[in-house]
Amino acid sequence: MASISGKVDPVVRRITAADIAEALGQGLRDFQAMPFYGLAFGALYAGGGIVILLCLTAFGMVYLAYPLAAGFALLGPFVAIGLYEVSRRREAGQTVSISGIWSTVKSRSEIGWMAFVTLFIFVIWMYQVRLLIALLIGLNASFSSLKEFITVVLTTNEGLWFLAIGNAVGAALSLVLFSLTVVSFPLLLDRDVDFITAMITSVRSVVASPVPMIGWAAVIVVLLVVSALPYFLGLVVTLPVLGHTTWHLYRRIVAPVPG
Repeated sequence: MASISGKVDPVVRRITAADIAEALGQGLRDFQAMPFYGLAFGALYAGGGIVILLCLTAFGMVYLAYPLAAGFALLGPFVAIGLYEVSRRREAGQTVSISGIWSTVKSRSEIGWMAFVTLFIFVIWMYQVRLLIALLIGLNASFSSLKEFITVVLTTNEGLWFLAIGNAVGAALSLVLFSLTVVSFPLLLDRDVDFITAMITSVRSVVASPVPMIGWAAVIVVLLVVSALPYFLGLVVTLPVLGHTTWHLYRRIVAPVPG
């Protein structure tokens, strides 16, 4: 079947929970073999979260810290691009360097469009949180601290509705973005395809193996959210392991080009 770019669509294979477990083992080995790159990208991700949190505090919007921590997981696939390249180069026996990683990522122009899709969904996530606060808790709702916000959310009917609806919308957005990106970013690094084809291939991979893929999505979200709780510091280790694992999972899902 031809893709939008006129090239043959990548072949998607079904996977099982065993494939995810094996990919996770390979991801751990990549991190152990080249910890510098993993820790560097993990620190970049965690640092971005800390900067955003400080900005929220400065603008008196610290109550958005919880929604931010949940939504920040949406940016993981984009930030982990460099880690996919580290695993790709290590697998191919190529030299790994910061300049080499940057050169490869920069040369893949379609990655920019995928980055736009990721950031757009993140913005939608943050706006819907503010909208739900206005609709369910109050149009001019403002909280002096995160503790006050949590108290309102957990002890009032309006707060509980906000929590239920917000988590439901967040789960839907997370599943949409996961389906669009779980394979697309590694595929764009590995092959010369357009970002639309990459997203379609990614969705096809989820449809082909719904149970293991949705299970993997749940694991990613839980790990990223839990890692973000201690001031995002847990992401320094969690992100690289998940990033390397995603590359190896992609290699199991998308069949190599014949010949």
